[in-house]
Amino acid sequence: MAAKERGFTAELWRSIEDIYAAILAHPFIGGLTDGTLTEERFRHYVIQDALYLRDYARALALAGVRSPDEDALVMFGEHATGAITVERSLHEGFFRDLGVSEKELDETPLSPTNLAYTSYLLRVASLGDYPEVLGAILPCYWIYAEVGGSLLERGSPNRLYRRWIETYGGEDFGELVAAVLDLTDRVCEGLSPERLAAVREAFVTTSRYEWMFWDAAWRLEGWPV
Repeated sequence: MAAKERGFTAELWRSIEDIYAAILAHPFIGGLTDGTLTEERFRHYVIQDALYLRDYARALALAGVRSPDEDALVMFGEHATGAITVERSLHEGFFRDLGVSEKELDETPLSPTNLAYTSYLLRVASLGDYPEVLGAILPCYWIYAEVGGSLLERGSPNRLYRRWIETYGGEDFGELVAAVLDLTDRVCEGLSPERLAAVREAFVTTSRYEWMFWDAAWRLEGWPV
């Protein structure tokens, strides 16, 4: 998807090529494919990801509400429901294998990075211009699809990590991402340079948060005081 020349989203991707390269080079991502990532770090990531998805689903619902397009309203409503479904499936899959209980999940606070990321997402989704909202929510879709696709050929000797790679590198997730990319290109067509700059800023900001999210799991980030 990144290589395909699209509309404004092609320019958006070019603006984060260095961030994406840093993500692929991160030891958390490398550890997924060679199996050296510790279970403790993956467990931290999965718990924080489940907490993140709860607020990401709210951001997607807000994107749908903000949309003047009924088709986009329906799509984001479905995607918001899908995010919650993914979170619940984690309970049954990864959480069972990793020994994470519902009680532990509910009692775990969002990490500093997770709270900063979700707070920014919800602020933009509530107060930003609609195209800016699309820019903010897009990296979570697109970067995960690109990372999953990049890692798919390498696979992993660890069955849990292999399942994660296959989920985000699969065709079903890719189709969801393509729909959001097409919508973003349509919405951004003909916008003023100032409005496009706001979309780009939101996109770059949440792309940075994507790197920070994996780095926080690698560092087992918690609150310092």
